[in-house]
Amino acid sequence: MFNRRILLASSVASLPLLSAWPALAQNKKDSLTLAMTLEPPGLDPTAGAASSIAEVVLYNVFETLTKINSDGSVSPLLAESWDVSSDLKTYTFRLRKDVKFQNGEPFNAQAVKFSFDRAAADKSTNKDKRSFANLSTKVEDAHTVVITNKDIDPDFLFIMGQGTSVIVEPKSAASNATKPVGTGPYKLTAWSKGASVTLSAWPGYRSAQSIRIKRAVFRFIPDPAAQVASLLAGDVDVFPRVTPRSVPQFQANPRFQVVVSNSRAKTILAINNARKPLNDVRVRRAISAAIDRKAVIAGAADGYGVPIGSYYVPTAFGFVDTTGVNPFDLDKAKALMAEAGIKTPLTLTMTLPPTPYSRQGGELIAAQLAKIGIKVKLQNVEWAQWLSGTYTNKNYDLSIISHVEPFDLGNFAKPDYYWGYQSQEFNTLFDKIKHTPRPADRARLLGDAQRLLAKDAVHGFIYTPQWVSVANKNLRGLWKDMPVFVNDLSALSWG
Repeated sequence: MFNRRILLASSVASLPLLSAWPALAQNKKDSLTLAMTLEPPGLDPTAGAASSIAEVVLYNVFETLTKINSDGSVSPLLAESWDVSSDLKTYTFRLRKDVKFQNGEPFNAQAVKFSFDRAAADKSTNKDKRSFANLSTKVEDAHTVVITNKDIDPDFLFIMGQGTSVIVEPKSAASNATKPVGTGPYKLTAWSKGASVTLSAWPGYRSAQSIRIKRAVFRFIPDPAAQVASLLAGDVDVFPRVTPRSVPQFQANPRFQVVVSNSRAKTILAINNARKPLNDVRVRRAISAAIDRKAVIAGAADGYGVPIGSYYVPTAFGFVDTTGVNPFDLDKAKALMAEAGIKTPLTLTMTLPPTPYSRQGGELIAAQLAKIGIKVKLQNVEWAQWLSGTYTNKNYDLSIISHVEPFDLGNFAKPDYYWGYQSQEFNTLFDKIKHTPRPADRARLLGDAQRLLAKDAVHGFIYTPQWVSVANKNLRGLWKDMPVFVNDLSALSWG
């Protein structure tokens, strides 16, 4: 694109009557091309676990009662304000009155109740279905809704801003996967499967005049080399969470800005605890002890990561350092394998989605596990295959995946979750966490939960990634940090 602009400038220079117009048009640029590694399997964030869905539609097409900001704070969105009861279980939300859905239907308390009741229904595929099942939603009047939670959840307002909590329009809800209808500033105008999604500013939005990006194209580019090439060519204006390869060349190039963000994600070697011999904690501990976290961070994340020893990150409330529970120790790993009676070589399959950190990390960890007699067969699959085979059908031994949601410790208490982990001790502990309002007590219990997961070596806990975004230097409004995966188009503009 950079070279093409030079050619364009030279060609119009021979036409003096028209030469001023291209420059004027560039100054008023209102379109954007944004790239992502993975294509979403659908566009309904209440119907699938893939974070790529919310990357396209959250706050753009669909909106929530609250909005999560770059620093992790929560502000009003569809709810103007709220009150919290003294027992911390009941929330009274006062809704905006100037909102309608993109099909012309009104936004009101009935739509909120429909959305949350739908999320909790028997046929719901919302990945947070169990959490919504704890909610009771009551319509007080057209613009007031009262939500009562069976549990005390200090993170409730944050959760109300996540993709699983979007408010949907009852008549169109069933077709949101392909024809999303929300209250947000953008509408879907095109989806070229395997290539791109195009969103255009919706004129009926309540503050349409404030939207500066009128058209946004989301391109899907999984290959690291192609990611770099697309940015250098100018075919892509911004690549949030780009594979951090060749970051120095972008930092040294005045055409680009590079933003390094903290995250709440946990990159793990997922272990199917329900399969033999992985149901033996000694085997899982051996696997953990064979992993050199620092080497994986250097090779798979280009150094952009912080080691973790459990399913928790240093920036989260109640964090304790558990990296010393299962440290890198090959002799200990070999001894644990022998103690478990494992005859080597033990052959296991590692199923890898197409993300670069997973594919690169898979090769590194396979080589590390080979040193303790575990022969790893690498199985590369596409994202849809990983979601159906690994996540849904639990057909895997090992996998490398980054879970990006900030408050998902409760996944270990789900009896049918794809990890196959069953622990009454953890379930009891997590139940206490949910019902403990005092911060100091809650922090202590969260620490106990982290230590238990580390002791049980449920997974190979590797690192929390630091996300790298590369963008045209003139783009404004990029998030500094990323507590959730969102591409908030309404915050972007050209400077």
